[in-house]
Amino acid sequence: MNLTEKLNIRKVAFKLSITVEQVEATISLLDEGATIPFISRYRKEATGSLDEVQVAGVRDEMENFRTLEKRRAYVLNTIEEQGKLTDELREKISGAETLLQLEDLYLPFKPKRKTRATIAREKGLEPLAQMLFDQLDFDVDLEAAKYINAEKEVADADAALDGARDIIAEWISEDAQGRDALRKLFREQALVRSRVVAGKEEEGEKFRDYFNWDEKIMSCPSHRLLAMRRGENEGILMLDIAPDADDALDVLEQLFLKKNNDAAEHVEAAITGAYKRLLQPSLETEFRQFTKEHADIKAIEVFAQNLRELLLASPLGQKSILAFDPGFRTGCKVVALDRQGKLLSHHVIYPHPPQRQTADAEDLIYRLVARHQIEAIAIGNGTAGRETEEFVRSLKDLDKDIMIVMVNESGASIYSASEAAREEFPNEDLTVRGAVSIGRRLADPLAELVKLDPKSIGVGQYQHDVDQNLLKKKLDEVVESSVNAVGVEVNTASKQLLAYVSGIGPALAKSIVEYRNENGPFKSRRELMNVPRLGEKAFEQAAGFLRIRNATHPLDRSAVHPEAYHVVEQMTKDLGCSLEDLMQEKELRKKIELKKYVSTTIGLPTLNDILHELDKPGRDPRKSFEVFKFEETVNDIEDLRVGMKLPGIVTNVTNFGAFVDIGVHQDGLVHVSQLSDRFVDDPNQVVKVQQKVMVTVTEVDVKRKRIALTMKGDGGGVQRTNTSTKSEPAKSNKNNNQQKSKTSSGNDWQDQLAALKGKLGG
Repeated sequence: MNLTEKLNIRKVAFKLSITVEQVEATISLLDEGATIPFISRYRKEATGSLDEVQVAGVRDEMENFRTLEKRRAYVLNTIEEQGKLTDELREKISGAETLLQLEDLYLPFKPKRKTRATIAREKGLEPLAQMLFDQLDFDVDLEAAKYINAEKEVADADAALDGARDIIAEWISEDAQGRDALRKLFREQALVRSRVVAGKEEEGEKFRDYFNWDEKIMSCPSHRLLAMRRGENEGILMLDIAPDADDALDVLEQLFLKKNNDAAEHVEAAITGAYKRLLQPSLETEFRQFTKEHADIKAIEVFAQNLRELLLASPLGQKSILAFDPGFRTGCKVVALDRQGKLLSHHVIYPHPPQRQTADAEDLIYRLVARHQIEAIAIGNGTAGRETEEFVRSLKDLDKDIMIVMVNESGASIYSASEAAREEFPNEDLTVRGAVSIGRRLADPLAELVKLDPKSIGVGQYQHDVDQNLLKKKLDEVVESSVNAVGVEVNTASKQLLAYVSGIGPALAKSIVEYRNENGPFKSRRELMNVPRLGEKAFEQAAGFLRIRNATHPLDRSAVHPEAYHVVEQMTKDLGCSLEDLMQEKELRKKIELKKYVSTTIGLPTLNDILHELDKPGRDPRKSFEVFKFEETVNDIEDLRVGMKLPGIVTNVTNFGAFVDIGVHQDGLVHVSQLSDRFVDDPNQVVKVQQKVMVTVTEVDVKRKRIALTMKGDGGGVQRTNTSTKSEPAKSNKNNNQQKSKTSSGNDWQDQLAALKGKLGG
């Protein structure tokens, strides 16, 4: 490890408020190919128990530093090859702490296209430009006349002075100090101005709020900026970003005007040209990029939080399920699933107009419930969802113990047409596949939702407008984190689910499923080593997150990593009991003296994890399932009245509020100002996706299908339900409550962006 790397590690440690040793250990593990879930779960001794957010922060900060060092080396080498690298310049470049500072220093030496300044230099006007820039006392017109040259197309003194000013303008535009001073002005004073394109008023009605809008760019909320940018991309709005031009010129004049003479007048003119022609467009582009990245990161962070809540929503568990994909004209698709989610049968019923066949529909449901010993009924919440729920609840002879649950079907149609669905159900049509997905979502949301592109799940904010690569990276990390937090039953998991297990990936997941199909269920974790191309490294990363419910070795059913089995076995020897006894008898576990088993590789953090795991092997960190019911008398937006208090489920959280499903086929909006009686800066502090809440209707616009809701006062809040399954209450999920790493505030906007990226974990 070289000196630069050591210094950067110290910077990361300071920035994230952790120790140098923690950073060094984390970087070493990452460089060896360890995954973030593995490091945070099974290498606590090495990292000092850093959580996933902190490990990701270390990774991202070091990537930033390594990118900076790579660019620094390139810049130094390029300028040296030009023969222009002075000791002073080398020192400045070596001391640059951000890419932005580095690029400012490199700008005068960067290869350029032909500019007005390069043309002027070719005409031999640089000495004149230098005399003017130095603001010497001389006869400007007389000196300029010396540069008249018909062959070089310098027709007169004015032409010579024009060219000289072009050269000065470029010098000013490339001056690092000047750019930094203007950047500070942009950061503090620049406005984003939005105006409607003439003639686009009617077409752009949805952007009416921004037809004549001014706001400081650095205080503009991310969702508002994304909305304006969307309007610009659709040709409705025109945007520009700049401070007052006079203020910008004052900043430059203070730096570059040194005297009050004839030469200074030309420098003053060059300053105006430099700003309007070069600096203002350049810095506007820079701040457009920065604010876009800032807004993207904010939007992606919201999406990621929502996605995590959705993925870790309470599972009903292994139940035999009757699932409905509701419809009016084409009928309701009904599928029966066994406790493992296997499709047993599928049918179509017509309980609604225009083909109402109520008696036949009732008869079929009764027969399916009896034949397949149905324990729960899942009903998609799309078209005809509430009507189908009402029909099912009206069945008088239906066992009252059968749970009837509305299921969010967002993305089910995308799954039904996907390669995964075609592979799983090659002989079934889209509607059957969609109904199966609805039923499986009730049983285990995580296992089913991983089959979808996260962007199609419908819990984002401007997800199609943000950086798609950054979005995919972050959402994949959220899915990976969620899957590994819960753990995966290797003998029943789909290859899509297995692909997100630490160390596995799509290729190995496919190999595991093929091996399982050919050889039958895995009997032990060690048997995974027989899977082609699954080596020791992949096994190390994955084993602790894979469960084998019917394994011969009890610990294979738990989250205890195989590398620690010997510790548990030593505990049983010391206590004189069997492994099964140790896992079943709490009094035996109380006798364990953990400090006795501390070694150079396994410390108290891991030993405590092992003890918790022995208490509840393979425990699911998700909350226990709660049955939820909408207000039975409200099925359509026209049923709503201002003042109604209704139960609802949060379907999406954005920076400006939360959308709530109240059972009328159209989500209502609880604006951020209506979420609580106290001031709310971040809606995620108050509500989460899938949370049950009570809301009050404050406004209904049937024509535009808009519903305004409030949770303020006694008109709303979190709904408490008492009905739940007998599944074990969840432990707190550390991945859901990860602390946010500290980042430096910095004056440079790139520091701010880096801080946001660190917070995002990407």
